[in-house]
Amino acid sequence: MCSFVVHPELRRRGLESALERLGRTPSVRRALLLALLSGSAAPAAAAPALLRGPYLQNATPNAISIRWRTDVACDSRIRYGKLLHSLTSTTDNTTLTTEHEVRLTGLSTNQRYYYSIGTTTAQLAGDDDSTHFRTNPKRGDISPIRMWAIGDAGTGTTDQRSVRAAFEKYAGRHDPDLWLMLGDNAYPDGADADYTSNVFNMYRAMMRKACLWPTRGNHDNLSSSAPDYYDHFTMPMTAEAGGLPSGTEAYYSFDFGNIHFICLDSEGSDRSVGGPMLSWLRQDVAATNQTWILCYWHHPPYSKGSHDSDDPSNVEMFDMRQNVLPILDSTGVDLVMCGHSHDYERSFLLRRMYGTSNTLASSMIVNGGTGWLQQGGAYLKPTLGSGPFEGAIYVVDGSSGKTGGGTLNHPVMVESFNLLGSFVIDVNGRRLDGHFVNATGAALDSFTIIKGSVTETGTPGTRALALALSTENPSRNGAVMRFTLPRAGRARLDVLDVHGRRLAKLVDEVRNAGEHQAAWNGRDRHGAALPSGVYFAVLESAGERRAVRIVLAR
Repeated sequence: MCSFVVHPELRRRGLESALERLGRTPSVRRALLLALLSGSAAPAAAAPALLRGPYLQNATPNAISIRWRTDVACDSRIRYGKLLHSLTSTTDNTTLTTEHEVRLTGLSTNQRYYYSIGTTTAQLAGDDDSTHFRTNPKRGDISPIRMWAIGDAGTGTTDQRSVRAAFEKYAGRHDPDLWLMLGDNAYPDGADADYTSNVFNMYRAMMRKACLWPTRGNHDNLSSSAPDYYDHFTMPMTAEAGGLPSGTEAYYSFDFGNIHFICLDSEGSDRSVGGPMLSWLRQDVAATNQTWILCYWHHPPYSKGSHDSDDPSNVEMFDMRQNVLPILDSTGVDLVMCGHSHDYERSFLLRRMYGTSNTLASSMIVNGGTGWLQQGGAYLKPTLGSGPFEGAIYVVDGSSGKTGGGTLNHPVMVESFNLLGSFVIDVNGRRLDGHFVNATGAALDSFTIIKGSVTETGTPGTRALALALSTENPSRNGAVMRFTLPRAGRARLDVLDVHGRRLAKLVDEVRNAGEHQAAWNGRDRHGAALPSGVYFAVLESAGERRAVRIVLAR
């Protein structure tokens, strides 16, 4: 509802005296009187104009935030329901504002809802086929998930529109379940007008039906006098969407099905090893037991595009590579997505690569193949869950609005394209597929990661190397593990910390094929009791590796 003011003369003096004061001539008084009698002199306030939205934020299995902007301050109402044109539930916010945000709670999990937005007296948008959302699946659900990631998109040009249209062509009727913005979302400066034209108007259809999870880039400037990045979006600060609370919208985490997402801030937050962001990261990534861990931020650790990660002046790229990647390696992150360089680059399955491009060693490449499943080359990660130092894929996805050139010859990269496009990720249980979709809707690069043992990924009737816990986790005093050897041979079972350091050796000998057991007492190899925290038991045999997470809670 929008309020309007009745002229005080009509309240204080009465109709005749007001007419006398407002209209000095008889003709004016007669016109005013006729207007008042017909109701046209004081019409009901017109419905406000919708300037932005609706758009979806901070979704969970049972809640979602819906935002929009109007030209005048009004109250807020959302009507919603499971059937189109049957919006039987209502949530209001009586605060008069132009920046509307309503949180819907108590929703059913993994359920489609149709909705409309407006005031308590007028509907502004929705209750149609294009205005709906689906709540997140429950944590750990293995239903198929599609994600769309765009980087450096917000140019407001035909290039940006062509990338958007190409994804729509590629996806067909398979809309993304969620989407990511990798920074530099609204050129040139991230001003409010830039966001209106290059984000909210550009992606109007997508924003009203799929939840957006952004990160900030170097062109998303902050302002003390006008709405900026943090005013436009609502990110989880208190772990309401999963993970651990970060206490800030700059970096955060959330769960969707069997995926744990981590959004970092390479632009404005402290990137030092002992700073708040990396301290939170260590705890958050160590605490998850999701099958997949996907991480994203703006400045890539590896690139030879429009920005060179070997250039010491690119301090953000250097810091993220040197300080963040060791944490991700040690805790089993699977995929890292960034923007900043205006091109597409995609790496091998990689680990322990923290220096410049000339420091790459063969031991850092877990799998140097293409990852193309059609050629039998999928990347296999043996641990179903987070296995330390099993490698990650690094993607530069910064050409969703323009291209920028560069040598495009970083040695960790399988593919490098100076072409417009965006990145599509499909996850189905233990399989992840990544695709670079160019501006015509063609997938120019694809790769597949499969997690779990050989048996789990499709070779029937074969006993596989396996490792599992036989005791409760977390525990106070260590753990008992059972492991399976598919054939006789040497087996090694160690306990590692989150930095990959070997703390204790449990088994290092030839064992027969079959089932075995080993116990760890929560101490290092010198007999000293280890503090509470996250550790990994790692089994190696015949060139294969398995890992399980152990949590000590003293």
